[in-house]
Amino acid sequence: MKAKVYVTREIPESGIDLLRNCCDLEVNLEERPPAKEELKKMVRGKDAILCLVTDRIDKDVIAEGAELKVIGSMSVGFEHIDVAEATRRGIYVTNTPGILTDATADFAWALIMASARRVAEADRYVRDRKWK
Repeated sequence: MKAKVYVTREIPESGIDLLRNCCDLEVNLEERPPAKEELKKMVRGKDAILCLVTDRIDKDVIAEGAELKVIGSMSVGFEHIDVAEATRRGIYVTNTPGILTDATADFAWALIMASARRVAEADRYVRDRKWK
C-alpha cells in the first residue's frame, strides 16, 4: 500500500515525479500557502505532509492528521512546525539544513560587489536615459 502524502505547494517536477512513483500524492496547486482550515482538511488520512516555511503546522493541524508519520519541510528552518507536538505524537519532523548555505554566501558577495561598483545607481542612471 502506498503512503498518502500531501504537498502544500508546487515543488520542482523532479520531486513530484519521485513522490508519484512511491506515494499517493495530493498537491496544492494554488499560488498561495493553504489556509489553516485547508491544511487541517488535507492532512486527514495522510501519512506525510511536505510543507514549506510559509505553512504553519501547529498543534491544531497536527491533531487533524491522526495517521501522520512524517512532516517534511523544504526549508532550512523548522520554526513553523510545532516540533514538540509532533514529537509527542511520534511524528518525525525533517527539514533541509545547509541547503541554502552556498546560495546565501553567493548572494552576500553579489550584494557586496553591487554596492562597491554602485550597480543600482548605474542602473537608475541608464533607466533615466542619462547615459550617453
